[in-house]
Amino acid sequence: MELFRNANIDWLGRKWYFLSFSLVFSVAGVLSMLFWHGIPRGIDFKGGTEVQVQFATKPNEDHIRQALSSAGIKDVPVHAISDATGQSANMEVISLPQTASETAHDVGRQEIEDALNANFHDSAFTIQRVDIVGPTAGKQLQKQAWLATGYSLLGMLVYLWFRFELIYGVAAVVAVFHDTLITVGAFSLTNQEITLTVIAAILTLIGYSMNDTIVVFDRIRENLALSRREALTDVVNRSINQTLSRTVISSGLTFLTVLSLLLFGGPVLRGFSFALTVGIVIGTYSSIAVAAPMLVAYQDWRKSRGKVSNLPAKRARA
Repeated sequence: MELFRNANIDWLGRKWYFLSFSLVFSVAGVLSMLFWHGIPRGIDFKGGTEVQVQFATKPNEDHIRQALSSAGIKDVPVHAISDATGQSANMEVISLPQTASETAHDVGRQEIEDALNANFHDSAFTIQRVDIVGPTAGKQLQKQAWLATGYSLLGMLVYLWFRFELIYGVAAVVAVFHDTLITVGAFSLTNQEITLTVIAAILTLIGYSMNDTIVVFDRIRENLALSRREALTDVVNRSINQTLSRTVISSGLTFLTVLSLLLFGGPVLRGFSFALTVGIVIGTYSSIAVAAPMLVAYQDWRKSRGKVSNLPAKRARA
């Protein structure tokens, strides 16, 4: 199946529009991380207590917050959990920041239970589950998340260096970093917490975006070998157009899947699905609008220094 048989779009002619789009969203995310919401970390990273409470009837979250506030527990996240069908399960998750020492495991649970017993009278309730992450474990998980992301980018750079050329690897890693920055910035702008499941989604979208970029790069390399005298700009534009149908079909179907998760998956999957929804859109965009123009920019820089007039067309395949 092919959607665009004779596409002839001048992608590189629109590079300044792409650059403006990337700058707006990247700068907005960075400003939010620096001056507004910061990087909203979930309990996995900042430590604390997360209590799941089962109510006999559907609870009013405002009444829950009022009950907690009356006991001095203010401004804590309270959100509902849906069942597998997306219906209300009368379950609420209450998250407390880390205030007590790591050894006082029942402090947060007892505070919430006492507050609800004293001030919440809408229905009966039971504590179903308590998750506790100490500050030391939270910092360790945060460090490991950064290392996982950094090592994945480094590994991809090395692979593309040997598989293609160094400039291909640099362009691909810059594009993936661009995707990650905008995705994390989207979490900051919308003030959604980043948890371990969100990190898993970010690592997934890194691989997805990199795969899409490699498809475009491989076609560029093939066309360079066949059209050695053609301008690199024309080769890159033709390569993107030739892979456009594959890109739209594969990315579009994946996008519809994760969008369904975002809309119908409930609060538990919201962070994971939101990261993938934003990341797939930006990752597909960056393969065309960030990675490919970097190759042309590199070639223009080489020409300005009087070096060879084209990128290496072929290298031994792995």
